[in-house]
Amino acid sequence: MKIPSSIWTLLIGIVLTLASLWYGQNHGLLPTAATDEAVLVDGLFNAMMIISTGIFLLVEGILIYSAFKYRRRAGDNEDGPPVEGNVPLEILWTAIPAIIVIGISVYSFDVYNEIGGFDPHAIHEAPMNQESMKMPGHGSAMAATLTDTPPSTEPNLNQEKSDEAMQDPATAEVRNADQIPQLRNAPGVGSVAPTIGGSPDRAGKPPQLRVNVTGLQYAWIFTYPETGITTGEMHVPIGREVQINMTANDVIHAFWVPEFRLKQDAIPGRQSEIRFTPKKAGDYTLICAELCGPYHGAMRASVVVETEEAFDKWEQEQLVASKETLNQAVAVNPANLSPNEFLAPYTKDMGIQPEMLHQIHK
Repeated sequence: MKIPSSIWTLLIGIVLTLASLWYGQNHGLLPTAATDEAVLVDGLFNAMMIISTGIFLLVEGILIYSAFKYRRRAGDNEDGPPVEGNVPLEILWTAIPAIIVIGISVYSFDVYNEIGGFDPHAIHEAPMNQESMKMPGHGSAMAATLTDTPPSTEPNLNQEKSDEAMQDPATAEVRNADQIPQLRNAPGVGSVAPTIGGSPDRAGKPPQLRVNVTGLQYAWIFTYPETGITTGEMHVPIGREVQINMTANDVIHAFWVPEFRLKQDAIPGRQSEIRFTPKKAGDYTLICAELCGPYHGAMRASVVVETEEAFDKWEQEQLVASKETLNQAVAVNPANLSPNEFLAPYTKDMGIQPEMLHQIHK
């Protein structure tokens, strides 16, 4: 009995759908989802993987079938039949990708909004003015990116955020805000710095834990304003929303923890913000995802997600340690050596020669 082509089409469609759904949920390409935000991002990634797998199997299946079915037969020297086109088919294969792209765009925007992305209506709250329409350098867009915004009587929100962070003595010790001018907002746009704020259900509410992060070549320094703790290893408790306020002391760095599915730039003269809620205990690696110099690849730090009890214990240990003799907790340079001479004993085991350090500090 010959099976109708409609039945074959239905069976193939079912197999492709099941295969795409299975692989989209079991691809194993992503690391552990350690935050609430990571679950949302993974949902979007899995949806795109399901669609991509289905399209790949369909297109490649049709190509392989066509190459076998319509291959040149032995002794067949005739030309193929002239095909001028198929308007309904062309409309179909144009409409379907358009619908898919629009659907993914809407889903992406919803996920970005759920994790605390930008407010799409914020730009309308600060109307464009004539000054903001003028580009320095004869209208050059590149010139606009390389120069600061013109003087303004509007409050410098970036400066206000910096001043607030510098009220914490521990943060003031590691940041050089007095040496780097805090850039103003673009006129009429209202953007201060890269920000991923609280989710819609926590909009307007203060975070449950604040951590000030400072990036510098080639290290991350974490300060806790509420306790005055300074550390090179970030600890955060499970289930508590964390707000990271960050900037850089020298060049652009990028705060990226793959398991958190969040990445944010740390920019000199800008106060960046990112919020997340840890959900899975573990030791994770903070990676600088912005090329920041010759030792960029070594700019990493440990991020520890732990229970509330373990976090409280760690906090107490840090507070006790901070009360001990300061010279035992902070590296000092008693001999007033040059930077390359002072660092040489510590970098010797890393394969970094004194001559290289001398060149860096010249």
